[in-house]
Amino acid sequence: MNLRKSFGAVALTFIFSTASADLTPWADYEESEAVWTVTTIKVAANMGDAYLEGLKNTWVAGNEVSLKLGQIEDYKIYRSDLPESGDFNLILTVKFKNTAELGPNQARYQAFMKEWGEKRDQETTEFAQKNYPAMREITGMYYMREITLK
Repeated sequence: MNLRKSFGAVALTFIFSTASADLTPWADYEESEAVWTVTTIKVAANMGDAYLEGLKNTWVAGNEVSLKLGQIEDYKIYRSDLPESGDFNLILTVKFKNTAELGPNQARYQAFMKEWGEKRDQETTEFAQKNYPAMREITGMYYMREITLK
């Protein structure tokens, strides 16, 4: 009898804690329409500044073109103060207005390439393919939305 009562109490506790923990989208919280691409990177020891220099000429330069064209809303680089603290030590983020802005779009691509240029595209691709594999490992890629609790 004691075992049955104990099991019943545990089951009721689980049911009530689960039911009361559920939040309802739009009533209890909202997700942003904006979406961030988040890339986590493990930069090799003593390669942090060299990798940032490469990013300045490739990733940052490309994002500046996209920003100028209104194709993205923002971008950021975050680096850990503790470079050997875990699976990644650098985060790259790009903010898009919405999920639709992430999809393939010929007009956006052509506008970007017109501004970016074929020569620059070839140079940055060659640099990245030659140098980045020795400097870093991409450890994760995510699409993230801001959550606002009510």
